[in-house]
Amino acid sequence: MSSENPTDNTASAVKTLIQRPRRLRRTPGLRSMVRENQLTVDDLIYPMFVMEGENQKVEISSMPGCYRYTLDLLLEEIKQISELGINAVALFPLIPEAKKDDVGTESYNADGLVQRTVKAIKQAVPDIVVITDVALDPFSIHGHDGIVDDNGVILNDPTVEVLVKMAVSQAEAGADMVAPSDMMDGRIGAIRQALDAAGYFNVSILAYSAKYASSYYGPFRDALDSAPKFGDKKTYQMDAANAREALKEVELDIAEGADIVMVKPALAYMDIIYQIKSTTNLPVAAYNVSGEYAMIKAAAQQGWIDEKKVILETLTSMKRAGADLILTYFAKEVALMLL
Repeated sequence: MSSENPTDNTASAVKTLIQRPRRLRRTPGLRSMVRENQLTVDDLIYPMFVMEGENQKVEISSMPGCYRYTLDLLLEEIKQISELGINAVALFPLIPEAKKDDVGTESYNADGLVQRTVKAIKQAVPDIVVITDVALDPFSIHGHDGIVDDNGVILNDPTVEVLVKMAVSQAEAGADMVAPSDMMDGRIGAIRQALDAAGYFNVSILAYSAKYASSYYGPFRDALDSAPKFGDKKTYQMDAANAREALKEVELDIAEGADIVMVKPALAYMDIIYQIKSTTNLPVAAYNVSGEYAMIKAAAQQGWIDEKKVILETLTSMKRAGADLILTYFAKEVALMLL
């Protein structure tokens, strides 16, 4: 008879058991049950382009499936996406050259394109959240986000004065949320103070807190004809190599009154989204920008990727990184996928 203790074999077997995480991947039901992040239509904000005129819908060549709409057709599109469950749109205007100047005067015109568009949307689809862009580049003859002096320097404080007028004008038109995308110092505090002084306490600020001087914006600039006419935007948008600076910018914007902070672009800046989410209790937004959109569309057109699967994987990865909200040109497509 063996003198070996049978309990020793049991203990040894227990010690050598391997872990089997695949047990929870075995079926679709199990995978769904333990899924850590879920992309829903409530996460989506739809950026939309509006232009002057009537009954026109012009496709943007570098953004297949995205269009500039005249106001009448924009309203029809917004009614459709609202029925799909999309709760928010972000407006970007194509301003005629004749209305551009070197100080962005048209940006705070009470009867301007943005202001008329906001009023019309809130009348036609009252429940949808309307977010307006606060920056000078669509209104500037220079294509920069700020006022330019004779030496080509972007002036911070004079620009902020115009941004304040723009934000208040948009609030007067009925915007639910203003979104300063210019990256001028101190603009969040100035806009918050001006909105409150004008009685718009309930108008929120979505701050482009960490907006990088990125090469991913090309198709967007095509859409609005807003590329800078000289130089670049590196003196006011952030250096792509910096992370700590993003945390500083977020901290400043929160102290000045931001309600939501945003990272732009998203795909190459997942680490920034993650770090910001780890340091604030405010909602964090990510902008899935035009260049990111165009790359997926181009690869899909070549038959190199499964477009729908890559879209969902990409946006889910932004959620996983910490984004509570995602501005994406895929919003309508995703809403249809999630039905």
